Amino acid sequence: MTTTLDIQRQGAVARVFLNRPDVRNAFNDAVIAELTAAFRELAADSSLRAIVLGGHGKAFCAGGDLNWMRAMAGYSWEQNRADAQALADMLYTLYSCPLPLVGRVHGDCYAGGVGLAAVCDVLVAADGMHFCLSEAKLGLLPATIGPYVMRALGPQASRRYFISAERFSAAEAHRLGFVHELATADTIDARVDAIVQALVANGPAAVRASKKLVQDLEGAPLTPELRADTARRIADIRASEEGREGVQSFLHKRTPRWLDGP
Repeated sequence: MTTTLDIQRQGAVARVFLNRPDVRNAFNDAVIAELTAAFRELAADSSLRAIVLGGHGKAFCAGGDLNWMRAMAGYSWEQNRADAQALADMLYTLYSCPLPLVGRVHGDCYAGGVGLAAVCDVLVAADGMHFCLSEAKLGLLPATIGPYVMRALGPQASRRYFISAERFSAAEAHRLGFVHELATADTIDARVDAIVQALVANGPAAVRASKKLVQDLEGAPLTPELRADTARRIADIRASEEGREGVQSFLHKRTPRWLDGP
């Protein structure tokens, strides 16, 4: 039973909302634990095809909760290490979830919240909101979120925003490729829903395999082993029941069976 999340399920789609609007959806150890548990459970649900991650209230996520940060000020090195490891493990749980994850960033997104946005496969942001990697302002650094932000924002932009802690707009994040689509506050849900519908129309196993392919290919050298691996992957899915069904439905101009239901 979660106290910090609002989890909604409708058919093949789950929606996970950070639900601490009074603190701008800032996270603490409870949020970290509940997000980890929720995504492990959702990842194991074979009836799901997509997940949407969002937040209630004015902000998407303001980063770390102030009370949590006050408590950390008195932690030993070992306690800080364990606390940071829990955050790192939570981010990896979301990143490695086999289901496609669509981020709905309707309001400001700071510090660790940028890490949550960065692990999403598709990111839709409301025009007018801002991102900020604010850790350096506090004498800290965005270490646990760094691997995901670097992948999504790119190394050159990360150089600037890691060390300057400047705010940057959704429009700038879109220009840099971090945000896939901009929307108004009135249209963000329609844009998210349209992306979700595109995802669930595709072969479920193909979507999962495609997500894993991107993660595995990123930065990989073009070796003979890589070429052999990619050939094996396409052979595996061509020979699978879903792959055969997809090709046959295309050739015979009919709806594939996976659209008959979850």
